[in-house]
Amino acid sequence: MRRLTLKQLETVRAVAQAGTIVQASEKLNVTPAALTSRIKLLEEDAGLALFDRCGGRLRLTAIGEEVVNAARRVDLVLTELDNTLAAIRGMRAGRIAVGVVSTAKYFAPRLIAAFARVNPGIEVTISVGNRAEMVSQLRDYGIDIGLMGRPPMDFPIESAVIGPHPQVVVAAPDHPLAKRRAIDKAELTNESFIVREEGSGTRSVFEYFFSDVVVRQPKISIEIGSNETIKQAVIAGLGIALISAHTIEAEVESGRLVILDVKGLPIVRQWFIVRRADRPFNPIGHAIWNFTVAQGPQLLPKTIQP
Repeated sequence: MRRLTLKQLETVRAVAQAGTIVQASEKLNVTPAALTSRIKLLEEDAGLALFDRCGGRLRLTAIGEEVVNAARRVDLVLTELDNTLAAIRGMRAGRIAVGVVSTAKYFAPRLIAAFARVNPGIEVTISVGNRAEMVSQLRDYGIDIGLMGRPPMDFPIESAVIGPHPQVVVAAPDHPLAKRRAIDKAELTNESFIVREEGSGTRSVFEYFFSDVVVRQPKISIEIGSNETIKQAVIAGLGIALISAHTIEAEVESGRLVILDVKGLPIVRQWFIVRRADRPFNPIGHAIWNFTVAQGPQLLPKTIQP
């Protein structure tokens, strides 16, 4: 693909996101005819179609997906070059993309804000999603650094511990178990649980905790993809939840939630900062990595005991 250009890569990404040539042309401020020509030349060079044309919209083919992934990697290389040159010039300026699992959003903004105060010239972009989404972005070079509870194992990564991440079971204050002590987890199988979606780190902790209960598994009454909604559902009395202690600081302090005294809890895991080990680490990456490892433990939410 000797005729491949950056503008062609930009075009494929824009059309993939927009779904139509017209919408992509408005985003790029280029005529639809120009975008059509770029795609046609790239398809001729590749010898394969980049898009399936159906229902008035364009959808990436398998080869189109590969081109978009290559475009992301090119963007990352150019960003790294920009960051490195800025650091060499002593400007302490540049950009970095950070992915945050949704449970970490209760401390990540504090961390990023603290970093920005001492590094005002560095632009930090943040994307939030469940663990599966953040691992996918890290794998596909969509983010430079991830903050998560369990590093991926299926591709080369480097990780460092930020601090402890306890998991607890919470209930409404008037729940029958609220004042009980040393509750056996087998007894919790009689309760209705509100849980996170498949693919989230919190859901994997839930499944791990109850994996050795052989009589019967806990009843899942509601599956919700948001910690905030789970908390509100528990407060309303719709069930109990196994959840990160770092997400419930305000509700426990105000008396809207209570932590149940369950044997075997809290499960204490760790927060990690992770990056791909097979990518060069530029000075800006080093700066936020070192800051997170040094200052992150002090910025974690306060853990309240049952």
